[in-house]
Amino acid sequence: MNEFKEKYINPFTDYGFKRLFGEEPNKDLLLDFLNELLKEQEGKITELSYLPNEKLPISLGDRRAIFDIYCTNEKGEQFIVEMQKAEQKFFKDRTIFYSTFPIQEQARNKDRFWNFELKSVYTIGILDFEFEESEPDKYRHDVKLTEQETKEVFYDKLTYIYLEMPKFTKAEKELETRFEKWMFVLKNLPKLDRIPVKLKEKIFLKLFETAEIAKLNPKEYKEYEASVNAYRDIFNIKNTYFEKGIEKGIEKEKIEIIKNGLKEGFSVEVLIKLTGLSEEEIKKLKDKKL
Repeated sequence: MNEFKEKYINPFTDYGFKRLFGEEPNKDLLLDFLNELLKEQEGKITELSYLPNEKLPISLGDRRAIFDIYCTNEKGEQFIVEMQKAEQKFFKDRTIFYSTFPIQEQARNKDRFWNFELKSVYTIGILDFEFEESEPDKYRHDVKLTEQETKEVFYDKLTYIYLEMPKFTKAEKELETRFEKWMFVLKNLPKLDRIPVKLKEKIFLKLFETAEIAKLNPKEYKEYEASVNAYRDIFNIKNTYFEKGIEKGIEKEKIEIIKNGLKEGFSVEVLIKLTGLSEEEIKKLKDKKL
């Protein structure tokens, strides 16, 4: 039997995700995805502008935020779109922390008469894992600040959306909405060897063309291969835990991720995102020449 060779890039790799959603020529893909995700509460987004995906600390000693995708729309509202490959102990905490950067950024360059009116901030997590405490069949979570007794939304300008991709199990023939088509293609893209009939729409045809591995130039292919190797490394070791005790109790699991990432030439910023460790901790390990 012939070994299956992937035809399309894996969107859960750093390179694959940013090629599909983080490049100017493919901005219409991100725009369509966000419109389907947010249309009930946001209305139609007509324009997006990418913002620098690395935010400096608020003050000396604070940790930096490194976003996968960071953008703003024509109304000045801001969107953070994060792809998370493996479960992280304080993942929810990290998404809340990340959302504070665009909030505080809105206060910059305001005069003393600013009345504190904020634009909406949306943080979207596309997860390749399941929350332990969530319902078995619920794969989408829309989170806002609510009043506990009435359960009514108390503040509607801060939204967190989490998509648990492993829970989306619909087959091609079961797809009904455009949003379901997006969920299907993001989950199954590297498993497909053809364009499904239900996805032969203009926006998805462009996505498949963009994602075709054969169309990557040598430099792009090398970057994608390094990204795939890092993705595989994470899942090869994510269920293997060793005793703690190295560098303030850092798990051997994270040591292995850092070791493999350094071999592949990953930057400290990428390793921060993969492990949740601080820049200081990673540089200390890097200096040890793992």
